[in-house]
Amino acid sequence: MLRRLHNEQPESFEFTAANLEWAQAQVTKYPVGRQASAIIPLLFRAQEQEGWLSKPAIEYVADMLEMPYIRALEVATFYFMFHLAPVGSVAHIQICGTTSCMICGAEDLMKVCKDKIAPYPHEVSADGKFSWEEVECLGACANAPMAQIGKDYYEDLTQEGLGKLIDEMAGGARPVPGSQSGRFASEAANGATALTEIDCDRSERNAAQGLALSQDDYLKSIDGTEVPLRTPWQSTGQRRPIGVMGTERPKSAVQQAAEKNEPRPAAGKSVDKTGVTEQEAEAVEKGNPEGKSVPAGAGSDADKS
Repeated sequence: MLRRLHNEQPESFEFTAANLEWAQAQVTKYPVGRQASAIIPLLFRAQEQEGWLSKPAIEYVADMLEMPYIRALEVATFYFMFHLAPVGSVAHIQICGTTSCMICGAEDLMKVCKDKIAPYPHEVSADGKFSWEEVECLGACANAPMAQIGKDYYEDLTQEGLGKLIDEMAGGARPVPGSQSGRFASEAANGATALTEIDCDRSERNAAQGLALSQDDYLKSIDGTEVPLRTPWQSTGQRRPIGVMGTERPKSAVQQAAEKNEPRPAAGKSVDKTGVTEQEAEAVEKGNPEGKSVPAGAGSDADKS
C-alpha cells in the first residue's frame, strides 16, 4: 500500500524536555557513527508525543541522528505502526480484520466504528476525539475479535461492548485493557481445560493487566513519566556485549580494530600452523586453480607461454 504524508502539516516539532532526555539516552545504546539504529524508537516517541507522525517530526529525528531526510522518510512510510495523518485525541482504534477476528465478528466492530466515529478509516470524528482503521493480525487470535487502542489490547469484543468502550472513553473514563468477557488470559472461552489446579491461586488480573494498572500505564500516550529513566550501560565499568564502557560512547568492533592501526592479522603473526601470514600468502590463480582435474605435467597457462 502506498503511504503518503498528510497534506496538512504543522510548522515545527520539538521533543518535550522529558522526551528529549529519553531520546538522547537511547542514542547512547549504539556505537559512535551508528546512531541511526535508534530511528524507530525515536520516531515512535515523537508519534506518542503528538499522536501522529508529522513531516517536521520525521525531519527533527533525522537531524538528531544525523541522517538524510529520505532515510528517515523510508522508515516512517514503511511501517504501519506510524500514523502519517492526525488521529483522535482520545483514542485511535485499530480493529484486527484477519481470519480469526473476521470469523468472530470483526466486521460488526467496524460497523460500530463507522456509526460512532466516522464512515471511513483514518477519518477523525466530528468532535476530534476518535479515529479508527482496520489492521492486519495483531496476534490475539484466541481472544478474537479484538482491537488495539494505543498500545493496549481489548479482547473478546462484541458490538455492544465496543460501543460501550467508546462511550466510556468519550466521557473521560479509562477502561481496563484485556479480555472484555471476563477471561483471565487466553484459555478456552468456556473455561480452562488444563492446569486447572492453579486456578484458585491466581491473582485477580493477569500479569499484563496487573503491570499496566500498577504503573497507571494504559490507554494513554507514553510521555516519559511511566517508569524511571535508566541507562545502566552508561555506568562506568558496566560490561555489555560490545565491551567495557565508561563515560564514552561504545565503539563497534570495526572502529576498535581501526584504532589499533595495525594490519589484521598483524605482520609477523601466523595465520595458521603453516607460519604463513596474510601478507605473505602466495596468490593462487583463480581462473585456473590447481586440482585433481589438472592432468599431471600439464602445468599452468603461464608455464606454457
